[in-house]
Amino acid sequence: FTQLAKLIRSAVKENGSGDPNSNPSLRLILDKARAANMPKENIQRAIDKGLGKSSTGQAYQEFLYEGFGPQGVGLLIEVVTDNPNRTSSEVRTLLSKAGGSLAGPRSVSYLFQRNQAGEYEPTIPMPADDEVKEKLAELIENLEELDDVEAVYTNGG
Repeated sequence: FTQLAKLIRSAVKENGSGDPNSNPSLRLILDKARAANMPKENIQRAIDKGLGKSSTGQAYQEFLYEGFGPQGVGLLIEVVTDNPNRTSSEVRTLLSKAGGSLAGPRSVSYLFQRNQAGEYEPTIPMPADDEVKEKLAELIENLEELDDVEAVYTNGG
């Protein structure tokens, strides 16, 4: 459901409409969500999030968290949240469990550059052995399972 919710949010943001009749990409994703038996509440929450509305009345904000993973591998974590304190706590906890830490602004971002598609690519890759790659893959998977996390980029590999 997490991946479907991200696709719904993305389709709504791209086309600026939460109406499936005027947003064909949203309609296609909603069909997939219904086929996967995604609850209506989750679908509506994803649409609202894409429109920037929240059930709590708070506006959604975009953040770029910087952190370090196992053996100092750099991570950029894009989030969209209505509760930055909760999200930073969740991200910090997952990084900590994986042997990493949340970092301050500009402490990791200099290792990346933004490409034409708006995604981050490492400018200074960090070689990692198989054990670190495995831990890193698990950490990224755990981060991506958080509802507020949109994307995770790393320079390890």
